[in-house]
Amino acid sequence: MRPDLSTPRRIHLVGIGGAGMSAIATVLAGMGHRVTGSDLKASPGLERLRALGVQVHVGHAAEWVGDAELVGISTAVAATNPEVVRAQEAGLPVLRRDELLGAVTATRRTIGVAGTHGKTTTSSMLALILLDAGWRPSFLIGGEVNEIGSGAAWSDGEWLVVEADESDGTFLGLDVEAAVVTSIEPDHLDHYGGSFDALVAAFSHFLSGAAGLRLAGVDTPASARVAEQVGAVTFGTAPSAAYRITDVELNRSGGSFRMTRPAGSPLDLHLAMGGSHNLANAAAAGAAALEIGVPEEAVASALARFTGVARRYQFRGQAAGVTYIDDYAHLPGEVAPVVRAAAGGGWDRVVCVFQPHRFSRTAALGRDFGPAFDGADVLVVTDVYGAGEPAIPGVSGQLVVDAVRAARPAQDVTYVPGRAGLAGYLREVLRPGDLCLTLGAGDLTSLPDELMGAGS
Repeated sequence: MRPDLSTPRRIHLVGIGGAGMSAIATVLAGMGHRVTGSDLKASPGLERLRALGVQVHVGHAAEWVGDAELVGISTAVAATNPEVVRAQEAGLPVLRRDELLGAVTATRRTIGVAGTHGKTTTSSMLALILLDAGWRPSFLIGGEVNEIGSGAAWSDGEWLVVEADESDGTFLGLDVEAAVVTSIEPDHLDHYGGSFDALVAAFSHFLSGAAGLRLAGVDTPASARVAEQVGAVTFGTAPSAAYRITDVELNRSGGSFRMTRPAGSPLDLHLAMGGSHNLANAAAAGAAALEIGVPEEAVASALARFTGVARRYQFRGQAAGVTYIDDYAHLPGEVAPVVRAAAGGGWDRVVCVFQPHRFSRTAALGRDFGPAFDGADVLVVTDVYGAGEPAIPGVSGQLVVDAVRAARPAQDVTYVPGRAGLAGYLREVLRPGDLCLTLGAGDLTSLPDELMGAGS
């Protein structure tokens, strides 16, 4: 069921504190709906929602549903939740996050940005480009854009930029006019029956469903294949790309490249953040913007001032001569370009700390991490962040360590399983002139602050 969100409704969200539901709540409130919600525990995200006028409860109770017309639930909410039970008893529609998101996209011209890597950064760049063009976009993005201070907003412009998530098939329920696929590599195969072909088919379906622009990267084989199947406009470094990346220059603080295009003279674009992967994201955002009619001046100005998204090659500070950068990268194809970017930054050493994410993913992809840390002078691997998954016997961070040692016998790699002992170990290892690069989608986010506090 897709509710009509074109007129104000009374909506209650269960699990409102999660990143996805919090973003949806922000947008629904901006649309003029009366939003309430609940979550198991207090968090800064709940306080931000309260500041927007959303009534939020900590804990779960049937009475929180109140006079709601419909109830939305996150994927973590069980059918036995008292608020879900009350809604069902009252005959209220109970909608999943993807159904709510699909209803939001039906109200605006929507650009959906999907892909195994880069979709958060690309959609953030695209939102900033539309802002610089004066198009007043709305957006729903899985990270906080530094220049905007949020990952979700509702405005009065005609376009909505959405980060389209393939992990649970959510992107197939979106109503998109324009579809972007940055890359396709194996991930989230548990949702696709263990089949990479099924994942590729889902991306193909996503692109095919766009009534207008279909844009895809050609620098991963599966994405290039899908682009050809659906007749998509292409971008990337390959000679066949319609929007081609050439003349790349990278340094510690940023990069530049020339982007040739099907019509018009090439664009020389500059980016205030490093890494060849970020130049590819910039090309995707720039190509999408140009294809829907954004002036090239807005593309160039927005990219030149874009400094990133929280936990995407995010500068965290300096202390005792050590620089700290944090990144969400947790797949082999994400880790490798981030480490390469760090290695090209001119630090004395790159000390990389990696936390594998999910037991199932580590079991499936552990061997692929072997060459992913090329460029790191010192590698420290900690144990798996389960993200709610039960442990799998024999699956630990040691799998990553073994893969690195097998592929790169000379690599300086150490396994420090426990989070508790990690900071102490690093204090002994780090020295002035080093870059400490923390990677992973788990609980290493506080590590740079902990280390800087100790060293200042």
